[in-house]
Amino acid sequence: MPSLETSLTFFSLALLLGVTPGPDNLFVLVQSATQGRRVGAWVVVGLCLGLVVHTLAVALGLAALFAASATAFALLKFVGAAYLLYLAWGAWRAPVQALPGAADGAAAPAQPARRLVARGLVMNLTNPKVVFFFLAFLPQFVQPGAGPVAGQLLWFGLLFIVATLLVFGAVVLAAGLLRARLVRSARVQRVLNWVAAGVFAALALRLAVAQR
Repeated sequence: MPSLETSLTFFSLALLLGVTPGPDNLFVLVQSATQGRRVGAWVVVGLCLGLVVHTLAVALGLAALFAASATAFALLKFVGAAYLLYLAWGAWRAPVQALPGAADGAAAPAQPARRLVARGLVMNLTNPKVVFFFLAFLPQFVQPGAGPVAGQLLWFGLLFIVATLLVFGAVVLAAGLLRARLVRSARVQRVLNWVAAGVFAALALRLAVAQR
């Protein structure tokens, strides 16, 4: 196992990276602000499941094979961009309803948890930049003589997921509280939906033009 000092250093950096504005935390923010804390929480679960897949891929060496394929990179980023555009269209057309005194999550019909988890999972797995990030970031903390490299990579991946849960959980709570204050106004809901559509479209464009 890596030393405690190395693990704490890695965890601190993971927390810092979590609060740095990026596609994933922006995605969580928008989902929570427009649809409520329940939706945001399940989306975070999906994103973290995606990080589990990325961690396993790095530990098993599969990520390096993927990174070497320009075709795989292009296919994945365009699939991700198309999915984000689909979410943008859905947000743009989302119905609104003024609910005086409504609580968080009451303005929209409940969605199945598995669908929300899948939304976060697809968002994470179709972002090829995450593969390159894990390939570049995790191995830097591997210590010679501290055990099998694969085991150390799995440990750092676990720490990164815990840090992500903490940061994104805070984002969900904050955005959910904001939504609870705004849900009484149909006009505000409509504006939030339009903002969400714009954010998703911008993320799609960013992903579509991403380079290796």
